[in-house]
Amino acid sequence: MRPLLIRNATLLLPGARQSSGALRAEGDTITWIGPTEAAPADPTAVVFDAGGQLLSPGLIDLQLNGAFGRDFTAEPAAVWPVAAQLPRFGVTAFLPTIITAPPGAMEAAQAALAQPPDKDTIRAQPLGLHLEGPFLNPARRGAHPPEHLRAPDPTPAAAWSPATGVRLVTLAPELPGALPLIETLAARGVVVSLGHTDAAYAQAQAGLAAGARYGTHLFNAMAPFSHREPGVIGALLEAAPVAVGLIADGVHVHPSAVRLAWRAKGPDHLCLVSDAMAGLGLGAGRYQLGGREVLVDGNAARLADGTLAGSLLSLDEAVRRLQRFTGCDFADAVAAASAVPAAVLGLPERYGRLAEGARADLVLWTAERQVAATWVGGRLACQRAPRQTAP
Repeated sequence: MRPLLIRNATLLLPGARQSSGALRAEGDTITWIGPTEAAPADPTAVVFDAGGQLLSPGLIDLQLNGAFGRDFTAEPAAVWPVAAQLPRFGVTAFLPTIITAPPGAMEAAQAALAQPPDKDTIRAQPLGLHLEGPFLNPARRGAHPPEHLRAPDPTPAAAWSPATGVRLVTLAPELPGALPLIETLAARGVVVSLGHTDAAYAQAQAGLAAGARYGTHLFNAMAPFSHREPGVIGALLEAAPVAVGLIADGVHVHPSAVRLAWRAKGPDHLCLVSDAMAGLGLGAGRYQLGGREVLVDGNAARLADGTLAGSLLSLDEAVRRLQRFTGCDFADAVAAASAVPAAVLGLPERYGRLAEGARADLVLWTAERQVAATWVGGRLACQRAPRQTAP
């Protein structure tokens, strides 16, 4: 694999922008960053002229149920063909999300994740599974099939750890047995998230004290906020070091609520997620989410009874909408989909930033903030405007 040299880019560095910047990568790692005029000469490198466009870290989606007609819960092996298409949205890493399903579904997903079909295909990198269920409150189940919900049980969870492919688990902290399970999973390095929950404020605080450090799709599938009972929403917004996922599509969360969440959590602790399902990347139609039929009208995905069932939001569009809804700087909107999810996963040195030693997961943005090119591990995965030359 030849080294990569990107020249004449506006670099979104941690806390700063560098105009007329350059970046060099060897293998999958960034090895040098500086001004273009100081870029090291290397006749073996593949040179890419960015034309002054904005270069950012790759986007990381912590909640993706499927895309392009494929549903990860029903078809775990679909993770790999979907991953090959995600770079067109600027996504370079993600957590395939498995929702509440019959026994065996999560084990099948772990097995599929452990068997990539080949090493040559350039694709977004699955960083582990997000298990959204089955330990959810039936009162806040959303689109999850009620017949497969269950009380927290340490037996199936005994095989959940980053080493076995499980990075994040969403559960309801008020359920019997939830708190000791949170402690156990957190001690193993699993990120535990509060979600699909009817927890009161005190119950949510207990979940955070036990080791939960994230909130799944804030405002959705949780008890509403009240000035007398703030509930899980109040607890998550108040907890300074706790990040929250947010679906900024304007359907799941009103733009005004997006602005409130942004003011409370800001670019350090608000994490954009797509929560996209099989309809992402396709038109209106009928698709699957965990074995249930979902009706897609081009704007939203719903069960037959009108319940929202995932989204049609791509992560690059979430970045654009966050900026539009809040007026924030584009760099902060990108951080909410790169640096913040990397920090949630405990991977801030390697992912989600442009820095020497970090992975060469990169996105080039046009002036209209559309994805022009994406690199995964230093390899060009998607390019909409040809600019690459090889000396």
